[in-house]
Amino acid sequence: MDLSKALEVATLSDKGMVRSHNEDAVFADAAAGVVILADGMGGYNAGEVASGMTTALLSSELAKSFAAREPDSVEADGRRWAQVALATEIARTNAAIHQAAQSQPQYAGMGTTLVTAVFHDNAVTVAHIGDSRLYRLRGEEFGAITRDHSLLQEQIDSGVITPEQARHSQNKNLVTRALGIDPAVEPEIRDYDVRPGDIYLLCSDGLNDMVEDDEIAMTLQALSANLEVCAMQLVQMANDNGGRDNVSVILVRVKEAFPAPSRGGWWARFLAWFKLAR
Repeated sequence: MDLSKALEVATLSDKGMVRSHNEDAVFADAAAGVVILADGMGGYNAGEVASGMTTALLSSELAKSFAAREPDSVEADGRRWAQVALATEIARTNAAIHQAAQSQPQYAGMGTTLVTAVFHDNAVTVAHIGDSRLYRLRGEEFGAITRDHSLLQEQIDSGVITPEQARHSQNKNLVTRALGIDPAVEPEIRDYDVRPGDIYLLCSDGLNDMVEDDEIAMTLQALSANLEVCAMQLVQMANDNGGRDNVSVILVRVKEAFPAPSRGGWWARFLAWFKLAR
């Protein structure tokens, strides 16, 4: 299903004001409804290789998977194919990065965060690992859909520190999950409903570490009519505030509903609904 009329997408990635090179990588295909953002880690250990491998492998393998089977089709266990495909291909990508890091000394220790979204049938399936985020603006309501896999988030959840203290913490970059570091990793994968007018923001921590959420929200509300300008403004704000890290953003605007074409008549649709409702 071609979603290019339903979705508008803008991407931008910048090395920031301090780093000598960019270890982030982004991919977007509005027609396929697939967006991917990876924030490479490891510095001299080729984090940019890990993020580049992630966007390249995931984008190509998901394209094959969704060409063979629609992302909204329902499995026997009630999961959408989008969830199954993401889990499968993320595992394969993780194995490929880990193998490269183990077999080539110049890549030892490399890894990457990941946040990716697959839009289908008036829904979005979101997978993430680490502290790259996905935010949603729906009307006046703005907030993060993903929850960081980080030491800082664990400290907030356990009550060790408050969210206000977290804003000034020195431990912002300590993630508890990353792609490619271990032989296996567990992504968090969830489905969310999508409505016309929604705006989705995928970003590396180079944005939200430098710009407060309320400022990000105001920028989206003010500039969402032009996603390219909005993306440039978000990156500029991060750089104006110090730009201590690479900063990458993907913006997705939902222009119209995109229900999946009916397949198999009312009985098949009823069975699919019944499996999801169980």
